[in-house]
Amino acid sequence: MNYIIYLIKSSLEDFRRNKVRTFLTSLGILIGVLSVILLVSFGLGLKKYINQQFESLAPNLLRVVPGKIFAGGSFRAGPGSLGTIRFDEKDIQRIKRIKNLDYTIPTLTKTITVRAGRNSELTDFFSSSEDLFSALNIEAEYGEIFAKADVAKKNKIAVLGPKIAEKLFGDSRAAVGNNIKIENQSFKAIGVTKSKGGGGFGGPDFDSYIYIPYKAGYIFDPDKKFIAIIAKVNSEKNIDQAKRDIEEVMLTRYSEDDFSVIKQTDLLSAITSIFSIINLVLVAIAAISLIVGGIGIMNITYATVTERIKEIGIRRAIGARKSDILIQFLAESVILSLFGGIVGLALAWIVVFFVQRVFPAYINIPTIALALGVSSAIGVIFGVFPAKKAADLSPIDAIRYE
Repeated sequence: MNYIIYLIKSSLEDFRRNKVRTFLTSLGILIGVLSVILLVSFGLGLKKYINQQFESLAPNLLRVVPGKIFAGGSFRAGPGSLGTIRFDEKDIQRIKRIKNLDYTIPTLTKTITVRAGRNSELTDFFSSSEDLFSALNIEAEYGEIFAKADVAKKNKIAVLGPKIAEKLFGDSRAAVGNNIKIENQSFKAIGVTKSKGGGGFGGPDFDSYIYIPYKAGYIFDPDKKFIAIIAKVNSEKNIDQAKRDIEEVMLTRYSEDDFSVIKQTDLLSAITSIFSIINLVLVAIAAISLIVGGIGIMNITYATVTERIKEIGIRRAIGARKSDILIQFLAESVILSLFGGIVGLALAWIVVFFVQRVFPAYINIPTIALALGVSSAIGVIFGVFPAKKAADLSPIDAIRYE
């Protein structure tokens, strides 16, 4: 223990004599550790954010979409994954006959320009049935949502998300009872939904959607087609069976590659895996700065060995072993690297603390262990070569060195 304390004191004394060099040497490690920790913490936060978004929806939803989105149990991207078919009322009626389903909901989304007075905004509308609100746990904050009778009568009414309502009217409450124009078609706003958040990282922004009855929405699509069908299963335990039943029904009209029936868990896993790969690549890029920092430590340690050759010779002459010299310089390298890692960790913690106000990033125990472990390992790996050079010096040659 006394020997370890001596090594630490000796290293700190050398760092104190060369403050600027010490700081510049550890700067590379500091930046590398800071970058890696921030990217890992943002990746963890992103995963938490995505989970929160899916938890806000009903977990027992199935989505029928065009194209083969999953193949062999994994996400599939590319031209072959995007289908060209669209669904119609026949598909809705056939799926409705499947047992264990509470709702079968046609959906059509489209990017449109909406106007209210002099204000104009670009947003998306959700043309669907009244069951959409129950399926997605959407409730009215002001006014009301449309009902089954509104769909049947093709009433030109709309329910606005709070964001788009505020943009158009200044105050979301003021939207209720006023008219809006969707692609020059007049609709009456009857309600504004409660905020659900979302909209980040390509996720659905329910607060910016405009919801209209799908039969009134036929005015924008004379072919009366849907881009997707949402089915709500009555129980989570029946999801797999309901998925198989829907696939069986759809195969009577379409080929296997024309459509996909997607569970919430499949979608969540696909999104999480994609972002995990992206985050891994970014962390690998950030780790390059750790290697650069390690090379900087090695260069400075080599320079330190050259400066202290005479000291090394004297120590060897009075009985210091090769292992003592090796451990001394290796300890200095590790402490220097560890210092950069600790400062980088502290700075990352400060950044994450402020970011948490707007995004659920966080630093966990494995991340801390990774930061300190990597910085220590870099000190050992890049410090061993100059330390060995110091240990191998001949005592006589070292004392004579000028």
